[in-house]
This record gives sequence, C-alpha cells and structure tokens, in this order.
Amino acid sequence: MTESIITVPTTEILLGYARGLNDAFRQDLADLVAIDSGSDDAEGVRAVADWCTERLALQGFSVSAHKTETVGGQSFGPVIIARRLGTGTTRVLLFAHMDTVFDRGDSARRPYIEEAGRAYGPGVSDDKGGIAAAFAVARVLADSGWDGYGELIIALTPDEEVGSPASREILAELASTSDVAFCMECARENGDIVGSRKGVADVHIDVQGRTAHSGVEPERGVNAAVEAAHLLLELQALSGSAPGLSVNVGTIAAGNKVNIVPGSAQLRVEVRAVRITDLIGALDAIDERADRPHVPGAVITTKRLDVCPPLEIDSTRDLARIATRLAVDLGLDLQVAATGGVSDANFVAASGVSTLDGLGPIGGGDHTEDEWIDLTTVPQRVALLSALIVEVSRYDDESWRGAR
Repeated sequence: MTESIITVPTTEILLGYARGLNDAFRQDLADLVAIDSGSDDAEGVRAVADWCTERLALQGFSVSAHKTETVGGQSFGPVIIARRLGTGTTRVLLFAHMDTVFDRGDSARRPYIEEAGRAYGPGVSDDKGGIAAAFAVARVLADSGWDGYGELIIALTPDEEVGSPASREILAELASTSDVAFCMECARENGDIVGSRKGVADVHIDVQGRTAHSGVEPERGVNAAVEAAHLLLELQALSGSAPGLSVNVGTIAAGNKVNIVPGSAQLRVEVRAVRITDLIGALDAIDERADRPHVPGAVITTKRLDVCPPLEIDSTRDLARIATRLAVDLGLDLQVAATGGVSDANFVAASGVSTLDGLGPIGGGDHTEDEWIDLTTVPQRVALLSALIVEVSRYDDESWRGAR
C-alpha cells in the first residue's frame, strides 16, 4: 500500500469548503430546476446538457456530448461525460440524470422556491439536486487542493426516468473502465444512503386457445382464460420463494364476449429480486411453466421485455462501511438502506465496478408537486462524498476494500 505524499484534507476541512459553496449550490440548483427536461423532451434535456457543459468546462473538465440513438421512435438528449485528470491512479465516476418526470411548462407554473430551509420545484430532488451536488463536490476537491485521484469523471444521462434505454450501454461501458462509482440520486428522507436495489424484469405472456360457441359446442374450444387463471395463481406463488423475490401479475385480459369460449389471453408480469440469480431463476421458472399448459391444447409464449439487474449489497458493502465511518466525523448517524426501486446504479454495478447510491442531498416527494430538498443538509452531504473520494483515491491500490 502506497499513500500519496500530497496533503490529505480532513473531513472538517472538506466541510468548511462545502459550507463556503452553499450559495453556489443553491444558484446551480435554481438554474437547473428552471429548465424543463422531461425524458421525452429532448430539446429541454439538451438545454440542461448545454448548461452543465459550460459549468463543467469552467471547473477544468474536458467535456464531451455523446448523441443517443432513437429507441422505439423516441429521441432523447445526449449523454454528457466530463473528465478531470488527477495525480493518482483511481478513476472515480459520479453519475446523475438530467431528465425528470415533469412536463414542459411545469417549471414556469411551479418555479424554484426556498421555504423554511427547503427547496421546491420540478426535479429538485430527482435528480437536479444530485447534479448540483456533483458539481459542488468537484469544487470542494479543487478548493481543498486534493487531486489524488487518477481521474474524476462526471456522467449525466438523459433518460433514467424511463429506464435508460438510450444511455444504458454508454454508462455501463464508462463504468467498466472506472474503479469506483457513486450515484448522485438523493439520499432517503431520513438521511439513509442506498446500499442495494432490487433488479426488475417485465414479462409479457400470451396464451393462445381456440374460440367456440359457449352454448352449442363449448367442447370444441380451448379456454385461454382458464389457462391464464392457473398461470396467475402459480406465478404469484413464486413470490417469496427466495428472500426478497416478488412476482406480480399486474394485468390479465381474456375474451370479449360472454357467449364465446375465449381463444386468447394476455398477462403482464413484473419480477423483482435482490439477487441476479434469483431474478433469472424466477424468469426461467416462468418460461418452464409456459411449456406445461394446464388446459389441453393451450399454447403459451413468454417475452422478456426488459431485465434490469439488481444493485447487490456485495457491490456496495466496502464503500458503505467507509461512508458510515466518515459520517461520524461529520456528526451524522448514517444508515444504509435497501429499496425495491431502480436507478442507473443497477446498470453501473452490473459492469463490475464497486458502486454506492444515494450520495446526493437529503430529499423526498419525488415525482410529485411536493418534491423537496433539505438545503440545511447539503454541506454535510457534499463533504461526505468529497471525503469518500479522498479516502478511496489516496492509495495507489485498493486497500480501502474491507476497511473498517
């Protein structure tokens, strides 16, 4: 283990710089919230990307915009990748998303405001607060004189709120060349960071039977609705067969007239799991069930529309341990939460890089008109991530792993 000879800033020093940047953070946040950038608003997302590119360039980053492909007829904004070289070897990735769930015009209708220590506005927590926090962390490191990382990378994506169909591969490729990654989604309302997220998969199931007159010759029919009913019960029974595994048959439809034996049925199923092995195991079980119809003559086909891997605790454990230790120096009782929701951290961790989520400011009310950020917590959260980056990058190896 070889520690860098440059002076290592303490958490107290980093907190002091973070406090000094509080006004700049609030101005950045206000500027970002003022730009409408719904996932389907490519023009708005590009406006956010342009704003971010200018700010990052001023901080000494080399910035590039990567055009995304049209997916399902939908175009998206670019992926912004900013790089700043340091004197060390560790490549540190911070990533956040520029898109929101809100419509064009919402920022004018509900402009950024501050009340009683909180900030409100469309996307203020999810995830424009995360972007502003990433910029603040980069400033804190520069102001404190710490450049012991090999490279500090900030990646901003345009489509996280709709599952990252256009940016997923770009972000995963970037992550695969990084040594450690921090997701700038905001912390939980109680201050928890996020150590694990369930993976999720959507499955469409089609059942083909045969129609027949229900009164004259029902025996000539193959009732797809009956097969679908058996499927519903059997698939729901998979829930809980592994720790954290849930299977939900969200919709089921069959037939269109009461006097006809239904010849087709459709089920839409969501599977969530904390382990990739359990997620794939459940999907395989669904496929195997499709090969064994209960109703003679029924034909079942399954289609996996999307499979998002989980953010597994094994990827986050060492980083979470360091974060909770550093938090004590900042007066924080930091806990690590598990959640069923998905973020880009799922895809980043799947690339093999150690990843920790929820490193943005404390916020809540995501996807609602009451979305908020607790401005009073911003300096501590910025200092925490700054200290994390210092800790994992001040050695020329990975001796931070397993640290207590």
